[in-house]
Amino acid sequence: MEVREVLLKLRSNQNLTQDQMAERLHVTRQAVSRWETGETQPNTEMLKVISREFDVSINTLLGAPRQLFCQCCGMPLSEDSMISRELNGEFNEDYCKWCYTDGKFVYNDKSVLLDFLLSHMPNPDNTPDAERRAFFDKHLSQLKHWKQA
Repeated sequence: MEVREVLLKLRSNQNLTQDQMAERLHVTRQAVSRWETGETQPNTEMLKVISREFDVSINTLLGAPRQLFCQCCGMPLSEDSMISRELNGEFNEDYCKWCYTDGKFVYNDKSVLLDFLLSHMPNPDNTPDAERRAFFDKHLSQLKHWKQA
C-alpha cells in the first residue's frame, strides 16, 4: 500500500474531511489533498506528527514496507498495538510492548527469556528442553537486543 492510500484510508476511517484532518495536523487542506493524490508526501517530521495524532506507526504510514520483528524476543509485530512505546508516547518499532515497557526492557537476562519461552511455547513434537533451549538461544542471539548485551 502506498503512502497516499494509507493516508486516505486513515482519514476515511476517522470520518474526517480533508479540512478536518488538515486542522488536526496544522497544515493546509491542499497539503492533505496533495498527499492523498500522491503529488507529494509528508516529510519525516510530519510523519511523526501524523503518527502521534492518529496513533499509527510510521512503518504503517509508509505502507508497511518491512515486516517488523521484536528485537528482543523475535515475535512478528504485525499490528501497531503490539509495538512498544517510548515514555513520550512515540512508537519504538524495534520492540514489542511485552519486552520493552515504560522505557525499560523487561528481559535483561537472556536466560530469563529462554525460561519463559520454554514454558510457554508449544512443543507438539515433544522435543527435549535442552534442544529447544539451544534453538531459541540461536535465534535470540541474532537479535539487536542480545547482540548489544
